[in-house]
Amino acid sequence: MPDTATPRRTRLRALVRVRVGGLPGPFWVLWSGTLVNRLGAMVSPFLSLYLTQTRDVPLATVGLVLTVVGVGSVISQPLGGFLTDRLGRRAALTGGMLANAAALLLLGQARTLPAITAAGLAVGVTIDLYRPAAQALVADAVPAADRTRAFGLLLWSVNLGFSAAMVLGGRLASHGFHLLFWVDATACAVFGLLVWFAVPETRPASPDHVTGSYGTVVADRVMLAFAGVVVIYATVFQQAFATLPLSMAGHGLDGSAYGAIMGVNGVVVILVQPLIGHRLAALDKSRVLAAGFVLAAAGNTLVATAADLTMYGLAVAVWSVGEVLVFGVTAAIVADLAPPALRGRYNGLLGMAWGAGFLLAPLVGTRLLAGGAPVLWLSCAGLCLLAALGQLALAPSIRARTEVGSKEPATAQAG
Repeated sequence: MPDTATPRRTRLRALVRVRVGGLPGPFWVLWSGTLVNRLGAMVSPFLSLYLTQTRDVPLATVGLVLTVVGVGSVISQPLGGFLTDRLGRRAALTGGMLANAAALLLLGQARTLPAITAAGLAVGVTIDLYRPAAQALVADAVPAADRTRAFGLLLWSVNLGFSAAMVLGGRLASHGFHLLFWVDATACAVFGLLVWFAVPETRPASPDHVTGSYGTVVADRVMLAFAGVVVIYATVFQQAFATLPLSMAGHGLDGSAYGAIMGVNGVVVILVQPLIGHRLAALDKSRVLAAGFVLAAAGNTLVATAADLTMYGLAVAVWSVGEVLVFGVTAAIVADLAPPALRGRYNGLLGMAWGAGFLLAPLVGTRLLAGGAPVLWLSCAGLCLLAALGQLALAPSIRARTEVGSKEPATAQAG
């Protein structure tokens, strides 16, 4: 009988190679550290429950504390971007992770409301300090042709870890919320130290000879317009957490139903990203992003008509496919636009755009929801289509910058 096992193994190796092959070692260290970090990310999803059930903080005051955390998170990435360009990728990432670990432990030990609020602000400021450094590291270490695939794999790592963290966090919380703070802080420290000891510095070799600041970034009209597009989408994206549970409650669906629907999001991202992530690099990034926005519009339109668990699940599945497209190319576009010495600050502005959208989301969403669920979700669909049109208008400028950047020699060092 012919041996069919060898061709099957060969095909399997080819499938794996096209999806994950050819990426440098530092990227896989970052990928592994991100997975560990997300596996331990247990405090944020359960923070409101911790404050109400363990610290007896009134519900209205919980909202204030969470708002303070959100304000800190808006500061976090611009500050992280500055540190990334000034101190280097490793120092900014490791320092940010260790600072967040310390802030989490302080929050877990805080007793009084002023102390809890101050610690919450510290958690917000430090929570994403690492992110511009991580994105700059990928842009430095991974060739331009592979960046879309690399950023997509990071998204996959985040969703794998976070999906498991939600289940593990719920079980650990039943034994005491304080354990969550220690697990989260330990995961942050492990990620930071792993990068410090296993990833070489990739900052451009002569940063002192390159001038630039956040003024330079803001003066980049293409980047500024792109950040505006991200704010629009982020405002809609965050409705999944800000107003979707309220909308579902209006149809008699409880928290367990909402948890099941959010589980659909994680499953779709985990399954779809490996299937399409490696194909996105061959496509125009702006068109991929616009397609992701259109899928988000379709998902929000379905939510406007949803009244049962099945329709909500279908709607979330549709916009989750759009999420894979959006997150797969957004950071890659910034990597194309940013000069190597300013990659931290460019990613800091991107992070600030996401933060601004997340702050706007509950304010905009709850007011629209007051007019009825269809008003909210059809407005969100319209905003997604507006973002798609804006991205297509930016496409020629982004494409021109990408072509220029692809001709520049590599400037990174490995020391």
